[in-house]
Amino acid sequence: MAVKDEKVFKSEKEFLAAYDPNAFERLSITTDILLLSVSSTISDNYRKNDKKSMSVLLVKRDSYPFKGKWCLPGGFVGYNEELEEAPKRILKSETNLTNIYLEQLYTYGNVKRDPRMRVISTAYMALVDKNILKDDLKDEAMWFDITMLEDDEQAIINLDNGVINFNVKLEKKLKEKTTELYDYKIVENKNLAFDHAKVLLNGITRLRNKANYTDIVFNMMPEYFTLGELQQVYEVILNKKLLDPAFRRIIEPKVEKTSKMRTGEGHRPSVLFKYKGNK
Repeated sequence: MAVKDEKVFKSEKEFLAAYDPNAFERLSITTDILLLSVSSTISDNYRKNDKKSMSVLLVKRDSYPFKGKWCLPGGFVGYNEELEEAPKRILKSETNLTNIYLEQLYTYGNVKRDPRMRVISTAYMALVDKNILKDDLKDEAMWFDITMLEDDEQAIINLDNGVINFNVKLEKKLKEKTTELYDYKIVENKNLAFDHAKVLLNGITRLRNKANYTDIVFNMMPEYFTLGELQQVYEVILNKKLLDPAFRRIIEPKVEKTSKMRTGEGHRPSVLFKYKGNK
């Protein structure tokens, strides 16, 4: 027992008075934020639709460990801070972004994941359409486009911001057949700090799965959009082409047709829709 003198206590108050908080080894708690966007890259040909791609926001570290490497926005949870409040504070302090959709992803607790000390991190997935952000990013934060090659044994993730380009390779091992959960091992990585390659892969997998049975994708959409734009976002997330009639039949109950139209840009006028629910 972690008390100064072992005995039978008559009340919780008496127990707490004798409790010794130094009896246990200490560890630190952090939170890391995986901020994903599926947004347009402007096409050179005005007659073609802008290409959409998935991207992640990374921050360049200015101190050791991993000085000069890239990482997810993250930091230590304050002793008197609620866990749910930490990612909001950290996202603001490291990137200058606020009012972003967040949901808890996974907890990472490998003993050697941080070379400084024993650190357990609760990661959050954040979603946004980066093209509608009003806040200016801090200089250390940059968006990287994501392309990924994946099979049952490995995943190769390419991250590119137009100037910096690098790959991360992970081995995959099926953990649970009934849920298709995988364990990941980073086997090639020179530029991404900590175990953030695992967080990135876990987050993309979670987003894909939830896109099939929830409305989570609408957190990555502007207020008004065409059905074609919405379908492109789903196709990028799911990494596959969707049949137009089937997609529109499935999505119809979730969207509302508006009186707004998009004109110009070398295309026929398009009706704009909006999400029926609340983001």
